[in-house]
Amino acid sequence: MNNQNGPFPRFSPWVAVIAIFNILLHFVFYNTLGFHRDELLYFSLGQHLSAGYASVPPFIGFMAWLMIKTLGYSLFACRIIPILLGGLMVLLTGAIARELMGKQYAQLIAATAFVVTPFNLRTYMLFMPVCFDCFFWSLLIFIMLKWINTHENKYLLFLGLASGIAMLNKYLIAVELFAILIVFVFSPYRKIFANKYFYFACLLAIMVFLPNLIWQLKNNLPVFTHMQALHDSQLVHVDRTSFFTDQIFIIVMAALLVIPGIVDLSLSKTMKQYRPLFLASILSFLIIALLRGKSYYTIGLFPFWIAAGGVYYESATRRTFIRILLPASMVLLTIPILPMGIPVYHAPKLADYFAGAKQTTGFDMALRWETGRIHSLPQDYADMLGWDEIAAGAAKAYSQVPDKSACMIYAEYYGRAGAVMVLGKKYHLPEPACFSESFFYWLPRHPHTEIKTLIYINRELGADVHDLFAECRLVASVNDTLAREYGTGIWLCTNPHSSFNAFWEQRVKQIPNPFYH
Repeated sequence: MNNQNGPFPRFSPWVAVIAIFNILLHFVFYNTLGFHRDELLYFSLGQHLSAGYASVPPFIGFMAWLMIKTLGYSLFACRIIPILLGGLMVLLTGAIARELMGKQYAQLIAATAFVVTPFNLRTYMLFMPVCFDCFFWSLLIFIMLKWINTHENKYLLFLGLASGIAMLNKYLIAVELFAILIVFVFSPYRKIFANKYFYFACLLAIMVFLPNLIWQLKNNLPVFTHMQALHDSQLVHVDRTSFFTDQIFIIVMAALLVIPGIVDLSLSKTMKQYRPLFLASILSFLIIALLRGKSYYTIGLFPFWIAAGGVYYESATRRTFIRILLPASMVLLTIPILPMGIPVYHAPKLADYFAGAKQTTGFDMALRWETGRIHSLPQDYADMLGWDEIAAGAAKAYSQVPDKSACMIYAEYYGRAGAVMVLGKKYHLPEPACFSESFFYWLPRHPHTEIKTLIYINRELGADVHDLFAECRLVASVNDTLAREYGTGIWLCTNPHSSFNAFWEQRVKQIPNPFYH
């Protein structure tokens, strides 16, 4: 163990208290709004376990399956894991501060700063790969710090295992791994490449990740199809200037720790041994920026920088008054902007809040969606509205079908299909057909019976559907103007002019791979 800074610090029990607070805070507001569209997708993946999916590796599907089998399809079942993981992230941030030789105060203020960040408030409210991704990025940094401080080979094996699991969650983690390896080549830690345990760790990571790699190869590498679609529909709208300014809004008050933390890691003699890892984090940040990654892709780096800021303040501030004022001011100044990170109000009041904030401050970044346009609610909030209406509308249409064995529910877009797949469980709806995302893999290629009735869910009635059926009647629609799905309709289509099955099989042949919207 490296003892150049004296005895190794003890872990602060106050960090555990703050972790519990973070958990309780998210529990209070977890059901203010409903399922997010992406949560509906991931809970749908949990009903079809696989070694891979169209847009994500299999980890999120496995976690969804676990929750479904233990707690069912409720919103609580969906949100419990990210909420608990948010508490674990507080502990991990404190642990990183400890590995940077931070004592009680450094750990406490770092944990507090993490809790008040908008990215913590939002990320650990939603069941998505990003909440696990942030955890794995920080976990890899923590393990590397343990190795730097102890040079024990077991941490290299832990690194391999964690890296393999992290790759099963999101491929973005490869950026961090690449950056660490590149920087270490030019640092005193290059001796890691002469250590056989490093190669054991690499082999372990590959073995863990191998099932998904095989799946990708067997399915013609859909990851590249997804990346191209992501670039064309979303990343093309990312402005690099906005990317850098958005980082401030991702952390807000935690910038009080991030900025001195970065400076301290760059210049301080006491941080010299951790500088290669810091440079790897900066390289990761720059790679994401150059690749036009979304602003939130960087959040896994901030706990490291926040922890370093905690260590800085512990050495720089001695007066009790200042030590109390700093975390207290972060908390108090975050309260007015809390709705930016977590939906503390129902949708109409949230819209009023954001309208007032925009008028008062001119700040509209939170209201800019991935298309670059400004709306009444942040995209994540608008994505948590309207799904119950879609499921209920589909159930209403389904109840009017006399021969349910000859009925198909078709949803255009994965969110609408997910609403039927997850929220439709309480109405005993069958699985929907959908060409979007991984639903493509579960399509009925050849329906067992001749389809006489189609329940069609889309913003408008497709011309091909209108021409195929003699009667298409709008049964329900999403009327919530704040919902991203506002205007989506549910049509009951009956009396086909010709064979629907023949039409369907031809349609399936025309789409050889999953497509994205």
